[in-house]
Amino acid sequence: MNQQNRRRPPQAYGLYDPQYEHDACGIGAVVNISGKADHRIIDLGKQILLNLMHRGASVADETTGDGAGILFQIPHDFFLEEMASDKIDLPAPGEYGVAMVFFPREDEVRLRCETLLESEVVTSGLTLIGRREVPTDNSCLGEIARACEPRIFQFFIHGNGLRGEELERRLFITRKRLEHRVRGELGEAAADFYIPSMSSLTIVYKGMFIAPQLAAYYPDLSDSRLKSALAIVHQRYSTNTFPSWKLAQPFRMIAHNGEINTLRGNVNHLAAYEKKMTSPLLGQDLSRLCPIIEPGTSDSGAFDNCMELLVRAGRSAPHALMMMIPEAFGPRYHISTDKRAFYEYHAAIMEPWDGPAAIVFTDGRLVGGTLDRNGLRPCRYVVTDDGLVILASETGVIEFPPEKIRQKGRLQPGKMFLVDTKEQRIISDNEVKGKIIRQRPYRRWLEQNRIELRGLFLPPTDVESEKGPLEQRLRAFGYTVEDLNMILAPMARDGQEPVGSMGNDAALPVLSDKPKLLFSYFKQLFAQVTNPPIDPFREGLVMSLMSFTGKHRNLLDETPEHCRQLKLPHPILTNDDIRRLREANHPHLKVATVSILMPAKCENPGATLRETLEKIVDSAERVIRDGASLIILSDRGVNAEWVPIPSLLATSALHHGLLRRGLRGEAGIIVESGEPREVMHFCLLCGYGANAINPYMAFEAIAALHRNKDLPPNFSLDEAIEQYITAVKKGILKTMSKMGISTLRSYHGAQQFEAVGLDRSVVDAYFCGTASRIGGIDLQVIAEEALARHRDAFGPREPAALPLDFGGEYHERVDGERHLWNAETVSKLQHAVINNDWETYLQFAERVNCQNEELCTLRGLFEFEPGEPVPLEEVEPASSIVRRFYTGAMSHGSISREAHEIMAIAMNRLGALSNTGEGGEDPARYRPLPNGDSLNCGIKQVASARFGVTIEYLANAKILQIKMAQGAKPGEGGQLPGHKVTEEIARLRHAMPGVSLISPPPHHDIYSIEDLAQLIYDLKCANPEAMVSVKLVAEVGVGTVAAGVAKGNADEILISGHDGGTGASPWSSIKHAGIPWEIGLAETQQTLVLNGLRDRVLVQVDGQMRTGRDVVIGALLGAERFGFGTAALVSLGCVLMRKCHLGTCPVGIATQMPELRARFAGKAEYLIRYLLFVAEEVRRWMAQLGFRRFDDMVGRVDRLRVRRAIDHWKAKGLDFSAVLAPPPVPEGTPLRRVRPQTDKHQDHLDRVLLPQVQAAIDNMQPMRLEMPIRNIHRTVGTTLSYHIVKKHGSRGLPDGTIHLVFHGSAGQSFGAFLAPGITLELIGDANDYLGKGLSGGRIVVRTPPGSPFDPAENVIVGNTVLYGATSGEVFINGLAGERFAVRNSGATAVVEGVGDHGCEYMTGGVVVVLGKTGRNFAAGMSGGIAYVLDEYQLFDTLCNLDLVELESVWQPQDQQQLRQLIERHYAWTGSEQAKRLLDKWPESVGKFVKVIPIEYRKALERIREREQVRAEQLPATEEVFSG
Repeated sequence: MNQQNRRRPPQAYGLYDPQYEHDACGIGAVVNISGKADHRIIDLGKQILLNLMHRGASVADETTGDGAGILFQIPHDFFLEEMASDKIDLPAPGEYGVAMVFFPREDEVRLRCETLLESEVVTSGLTLIGRREVPTDNSCLGEIARACEPRIFQFFIHGNGLRGEELERRLFITRKRLEHRVRGELGEAAADFYIPSMSSLTIVYKGMFIAPQLAAYYPDLSDSRLKSALAIVHQRYSTNTFPSWKLAQPFRMIAHNGEINTLRGNVNHLAAYEKKMTSPLLGQDLSRLCPIIEPGTSDSGAFDNCMELLVRAGRSAPHALMMMIPEAFGPRYHISTDKRAFYEYHAAIMEPWDGPAAIVFTDGRLVGGTLDRNGLRPCRYVVTDDGLVILASETGVIEFPPEKIRQKGRLQPGKMFLVDTKEQRIISDNEVKGKIIRQRPYRRWLEQNRIELRGLFLPPTDVESEKGPLEQRLRAFGYTVEDLNMILAPMARDGQEPVGSMGNDAALPVLSDKPKLLFSYFKQLFAQVTNPPIDPFREGLVMSLMSFTGKHRNLLDETPEHCRQLKLPHPILTNDDIRRLREANHPHLKVATVSILMPAKCENPGATLRETLEKIVDSAERVIRDGASLIILSDRGVNAEWVPIPSLLATSALHHGLLRRGLRGEAGIIVESGEPREVMHFCLLCGYGANAINPYMAFEAIAALHRNKDLPPNFSLDEAIEQYITAVKKGILKTMSKMGISTLRSYHGAQQFEAVGLDRSVVDAYFCGTASRIGGIDLQVIAEEALARHRDAFGPREPAALPLDFGGEYHERVDGERHLWNAETVSKLQHAVINNDWETYLQFAERVNCQNEELCTLRGLFEFEPGEPVPLEEVEPASSIVRRFYTGAMSHGSISREAHEIMAIAMNRLGALSNTGEGGEDPARYRPLPNGDSLNCGIKQVASARFGVTIEYLANAKILQIKMAQGAKPGEGGQLPGHKVTEEIARLRHAMPGVSLISPPPHHDIYSIEDLAQLIYDLKCANPEAMVSVKLVAEVGVGTVAAGVAKGNADEILISGHDGGTGASPWSSIKHAGIPWEIGLAETQQTLVLNGLRDRVLVQVDGQMRTGRDVVIGALLGAERFGFGTAALVSLGCVLMRKCHLGTCPVGIATQMPELRARFAGKAEYLIRYLLFVAEEVRRWMAQLGFRRFDDMVGRVDRLRVRRAIDHWKAKGLDFSAVLAPPPVPEGTPLRRVRPQTDKHQDHLDRVLLPQVQAAIDNMQPMRLEMPIRNIHRTVGTTLSYHIVKKHGSRGLPDGTIHLVFHGSAGQSFGAFLAPGITLELIGDANDYLGKGLSGGRIVVRTPPGSPFDPAENVIVGNTVLYGATSGEVFINGLAGERFAVRNSGATAVVEGVGDHGCEYMTGGVVVVLGKTGRNFAAGMSGGIAYVLDEYQLFDTLCNLDLVELESVWQPQDQQQLRQLIERHYAWTGSEQAKRLLDKWPESVGKFVKVIPIEYRKALERIREREQVRAEQLPATEEVFSG
């Protein structure tokens, strides 16, 4: 890419699109509480950046940073002297503003921008009094940053009598108008023009830097005359490496670490408000300030734009943040009535900007920080005795002597921390919010104006039927027998989404011969890497389906009428609800109905559909102007003459049509339709603008199931409908949570979907902003599909026709939907491998490849571009090619031990790699078998539950794979019911037999891209010899995520297709999440190559890989490695009964039942033969294409083309030009991995320690070392543990062999995977992930002697401590953050207080809490025991009681255990809290509560009973010697 192009903002190319870039970072703030300006503040800000450098990233040249910057107060004295040298006198402080401006380097464009700047300053009634070119030194910059470096000037603007907020407001208006004018008049030529700040209070210095380059580039920052009382800093980690100076942070008011998941909806909602916005403070005509959100900015930049608007229009910065990031205020939260009323009132005005967020902010006087409602980003603070406050992503970013620290704390979920430099004090969250929530009578306004119609959301009384046979109307809406039996019946019976297995091998809707609902052309987006999914059930207290709908008013004002809207507790309306709405006699709620039917008789269906959609929008505008505040879109009245328009199309067309007309805020949209019935349908309707939905045909279908006795006999119809609504609500929550979204208010209109198979003309007209990368069906085909369903309902029928089509979407049926696996393909493959029959394999491959061409997969539409053939004997041998093959990640637990071990043997014989899956591995498998075979899986997976992830497990891997998502259920966790947790499974997973095991949806140590980089770092410490792989699922934007993963130092990236297999997953995920790997792989390859990152990572692909042709297409699209899951199982005997989730596999593969496992007949030879057959087929394709070496084929997308003359009625609209676009890079640019990643562990502290402790490791000689530690020292002790287990196995060293004492602030992952025999003693504090995966070691954290603060009231360790720990012990002399002991399965810990979600998902071990706990303690806790000090008898209000019981500590053995642990805690830490409790033990023990899971108690009782029986049966001699 030449230098000129480097200066331009990145443009979309192929499948790469810059709008899908993500970022994360380290943030920090330093403030002098007294408000005194000092250059020291600037120096401390720079120091914070340097110590957060590991949270940022560099681009492909490894010297250009993703961005760093600093925001501080206007340094008046500095500017006064600087400008005096140019004979320019500055006004008094606060009477002028300074604009920091980035200009394009081209002089002509720069001068035109300057002219416009001067013009807008004058137009605003201000005066330009001078300018200064900012001194810079670009010798420190990387090549990429230098190529797009702007010219940087400061402009000094006289306020002409304005000062304070009035001047800030005028400068804001000037800047917004100038930005729009430059963009409008100069266009792309001025793309690099940007104003980092224009203010009388603050200024921003930033750019494309890594931390040390900021001060080196801007000499101003090292000038002692530059003084400020506050500074905010930011170090960026972007998933892309394209240059962008303007996206560096801080922005004008904030620095943001996190991700706004709901950005598209937030921007659309803000656009809807713009037409009605007025403000006496900003002037009545605000049109020249719009759009408020700058085009091309990041999510953080958009947040800053919106917050700045709210503040300049009169709200305070804390008020604006409370609107944009409200804390959770549902009924389960104990907050004041006034605060709940404040949040509910503002919920009617603005939806949350939802997603993980830590934000530091300033208005020039206040400095503060806040966290999202779930506390998903870290933020720690320190207050010193000389009045400094340091707020940052980590503790220890500035080192202070212990005696100088007055307080150590953390930001808590939804809470705010504030320093007022004018009042010279820290203001608590309660005080800040207490003042804001009572500045207006929000509670009274809400009570008097909120609309809550009597009778809504009561149990249904009747399911009314329209005229005509039910089956006829069901056919009109595309219902099948499968819909009734596999979707509706389970939902109505169980109140849950129905579950399936084995993945999705049906044809994509755009390739299907059958008419499909428009819903099916969309795929859910989901969180992976850059933000976490949420557990909507165990963390349900932060989730909300409540919303308001109706007429929205001026965003920049607050009146009683603002909350005069209909409050909906959830979006599903019964037929009674719709009737009551229509009959409502309310002065402020006028309801109008708009029909969404089109005539059945039409010459041009597409044109008729388009005209009908236009009429719908016109009708809606008409009723709005007549005063309607709710519009019901209804398809009732379907008959032979009238056809229902797809409800999704009608909804989104109206939503976007009203947005374009500036009317979307005038009315809510309610959909009354017979079409929606499954969870995905409701999510789509909400996501594209519906405020509520009435699925009347689903209710009628349930009534029919009830009449026909297809539901349990004791069920009433009311109960069945309530259960169905419950299932839908749970499903919506789960779908929202996959994207990390907590509230329906944010999800509404956020369009968290991708279209696969929709023409761009349809998307641009009716689904604006939705990705649709391969084209597909247009409005004509959509109309034809609707008419086809209508003909099936009302046209002539064959005499033998069934009342409803069976379907065949979920299970293969004759005349049903096409499936990749069928009786013929399964039998051909098994015959070939059992008989070692190459000819039969060729028949299988021909059938599969031919089947692809019958339009089952996208790759079936591809064909090879001919080349110069080469002799087959010159082609790389199959024995070499097969080493590129992996088996899919299937745990011992999801499949039987026999099947799991056979796959390992087969792959090891081939020199290929098998994958453990997420269930751990028996250590006995690390030793070779007598015949030389090995059961050891080369790939060891690290998934969210961390089952069996010990230091020994990690040390015995060739590849460590981080499973971010799974193709069949991305963004979801899982649960293994207790009855499936056998003794064997429990042993491997470090759990208790019979106790349920829960896999959380997110990795609790990966909430952002820099967190993933940290885990990669951890794993490379745990096994320096292994590569680290990251598993992603194909979705739009996966390429930019992959770029971030590559920058995070991963060695391999796996792109999984949507059609991967699974042991169990909701059907809505199997069918509607993820996209074909062909698109995801192509996007990943293009993005990595464009970013210059492809040369350092391997790329793997999987998802229904079956033949050599599949492998060759994958290679040409950019993959070097290939995964086989379902096909591998078929070769071993799987017959695709699709009953894996039931555990009743008839061939002994997907079951733990001994009698079924005995049927397993698979042999290693079968899998070996299959994969060698595939490799041999690959060779033949390579010979035809002219490739001798496999490597030469990787990324050669020019050798693929689309089949000519595709005449399928739907597929003919597909366009693969973006998929097959070769990246525009110079010839010779690597298209595959040609070098390893840079070793980022050269300075790892363990490398310094290892020589000093080697004798102790070798000879087990006790030793003790003492040394300082800083936050940059991460993952200390882990590499030492690797060397210990490699020499001594899991038993490690004798206790106390190695004792390391550190002084200071430890970095992340201190003591991760610590092996037995090591004690790490930390005198100071630690950051997140302490004791992660603890494997038998001991960690002690204690407060330094001489510290003036009370340890029991101060935070000493960060979030997610002991995540996935299996054994060992931890003693912490202070408070811990959120998610203490999450997924602990065996460690013992004593701590003096914890944040929210303590002991979440815990399955074993013992935790003692000697202080306060946060909310949601013990959520998902199925094993282990916790003892919690409950001095105020309130713990039960903070504990999640779904799975646990609380009892007093009365049993002698419990009292003894508790006392011994507190005594050990005192012995190790000298804790004053422990001493106080022990001194008054009889009184203290009565204040403790024992938390024990219900299942765990039962399991313990079963074990005791068995032991009792065994003891009674022991012979006397055994009794004597058993001790």
